[in-house]
Amino acid sequence: MDDIISKIHDALKVIRKKTNEEFPVGIILGTGLGGLVKEIMIDFEIDYADIPHFPMSTVESHKGKLIFGTINNTKVVAMQGRFHYYEGYSMQQITFPVRVMKYLGVKTLLVSNACGGMNPLFQRGDIMLMVDHINLLGDNPLIGKNEDELGPRFPDMSEPYNHELIKLAEEVALENKIRVQKGVYVAVPGPNLETKAEYRFLRAIGADVVGMSTIPENIVANHMGMKVLGISIITDECFPDSLRPAKVEEIIATAMKAEPRMTLIMKEVIKRL
Repeated sequence: MDDIISKIHDALKVIRKKTNEEFPVGIILGTGLGGLVKEIMIDFEIDYADIPHFPMSTVESHKGKLIFGTINNTKVVAMQGRFHYYEGYSMQQITFPVRVMKYLGVKTLLVSNACGGMNPLFQRGDIMLMVDHINLLGDNPLIGKNEDELGPRFPDMSEPYNHELIKLAEEVALENKIRVQKGVYVAVPGPNLETKAEYRFLRAIGADVVGMSTIPENIVANHMGMKVLGISIITDECFPDSLRPAKVEEIIATAMKAEPRMTLIMKEVIKRL
């Protein structure tokens, strides 16, 4: 947390040279899920490399741009590419863009990810609305000195994913005949995928899907008083008794195939906020 406030203002100085507008909705696009950008009436883009203290995304399919524009007359700022703990970044670096988003006016954060499905009722290509999570990353972005300007020392996490936003997403899905699941997301450090025994363990402790992201951003968003909607696309089936090797190419292909349905849900949720 050292000098986090001054770092935020360093980033803001660059962004505010482009605009003084407020952006009430923030979006973080996960692996293979960048299609929502096509729905944004883009005002301008800034490469992460041009924003002070922003890390650089090193993962395949993550572009590395902060995009500013409009969806359905609502101003949005979108991260096209996110950061992961396994890339070697600290939790504070991973979540720094969320801090900056808050200072840009973001009140609602929409987060997407690709994940592995462990619930036997879930199928590859399903969309899951996140209702809760389990943090097994072994770290937390709030460790260290707390800055009261950012949020409380002990933020409440009884509703990490906003119930009203989940209900809104369900209504959109029903109207558009999109099948959605609801469940618990567990985050692990990665980058390796899990063993059969690990999948059994994660399922036994109450997780429906497993991934390597989202939770740090969610914790910081809650710390700063944002409402969060989390949407997962199940890109591979992680059933221990029928487990087969997963290929990154197949994971990305599955994500991209399901992505238009997720984009429709996000677009309509933003319209109804």
